[in-house]
Amino acid sequence: MTGPAPHGFAAIITAAGRGSRAGGEGPKQWRQLGDRAVLAHALAAFAGFERIILVVHPDDVAQAIALTQGVATIVIGGATRAASVRAALETLKHSGISHVLIHDGARPLVSQQVIAGVVTALQGGARAAAPALPVSDALWRGENGQVRGTASREGLFRAQTPQGFALAAILEAHRAHPEDAADDVELARKSGIEVEITPGDENNLKITYPADFARAERLLRGKMDIRLGNGYDVHAFGQGDHVWLCGVKIPHDCGLIGHSDADVGMHALTDAIYGALAEGDIGRHFPPSDPQWKGADSAIFLRHAADLARSRGFAFGNADVTLICEMPKIGPHAAPMQDRLAEIMGVEPPRISVKATTSERLGFTGRREGIAAIATVALMKE
Repeated sequence: MTGPAPHGFAAIITAAGRGSRAGGEGPKQWRQLGDRAVLAHALAAFAGFERIILVVHPDDVAQAIALTQGVATIVIGGATRAASVRAALETLKHSGISHVLIHDGARPLVSQQVIAGVVTALQGGARAAAPALPVSDALWRGENGQVRGTASREGLFRAQTPQGFALAAILEAHRAHPEDAADDVELARKSGIEVEITPGDENNLKITYPADFARAERLLRGKMDIRLGNGYDVHAFGQGDHVWLCGVKIPHDCGLIGHSDADVGMHALTDAIYGALAEGDIGRHFPPSDPQWKGADSAIFLRHAADLARSRGFAFGNADVTLICEMPKIGPHAAPMQDRLAEIMGVEPPRISVKATTSERLGFTGRREGIAAIATVALMKE
């Protein structure tokens, strides 16, 4: 659904259970999921409905009032789920509501498409409709930890919520069958009401066990966050007898000029990481005007950038560094450079590439006036 529900539609959110199988402290529907309680996610999904009824345990009334802030009517649940739903249905008598969707408060990730599917079926004339997914796995019968037989999965579905009904029909079904039931569809069918199956969603999970919280957190984060960054740096040759490149000391007939150790490869890689994080460049974090960084080991900069990426939940996909120079020869040192960068960044060496090229004697690198480096890095977060 992309807007408010049709006139005459109400939503009932059931949240009176204790949910002990989910572990943790307190009922699962009140535990934190992302930036808010599980139940808050479920309530938000029905924000466009004309009426929202929230069914809670007597011990949770104060929490419910604080959570809903007047957007939902709070009803005290009964001893069973069926009793809780009936209490909510009774509040809708003579209210002008014609249809009701009944949703489990422990299903925080219900999509608007799933809700819309149920609403559309009811608008089309169905007295009852509910989302479900076909069973695709093989089914076994088991006893004492052993497989004792198999069962056909033909025609079997995994039920989900919200389950929608014509209000008068489902209220009468609850009154006629006060005993508890697995869900409202079961009670509807006992009263002879046909139930239309609408499309379910694999992400519309019901939080039941501790592992379900981890799965729900992953789904809330959505698709993997992939960041790419690039860096470029140049240092001129000056007096000296060695250069530092990608953390390796290489004998040479001159050195590189810079405020720190002038490790052009490590500087480009550091900037690539900062770029992927939208954190500027080395100068923002280690200003060249600060004398404490005079002659500093560039490993300090690279380690800081790598730690910053990890602190924000990112892992390294790979990093690629290209050194552009006529001299010194990089090939004999490429493997040690790879190992050193990997050590500083805290990643496996196969994730780091170090290679070199010349500029065919063109430009300042071709004239052997200095060395340039370019680097690319990929950061990933689920």
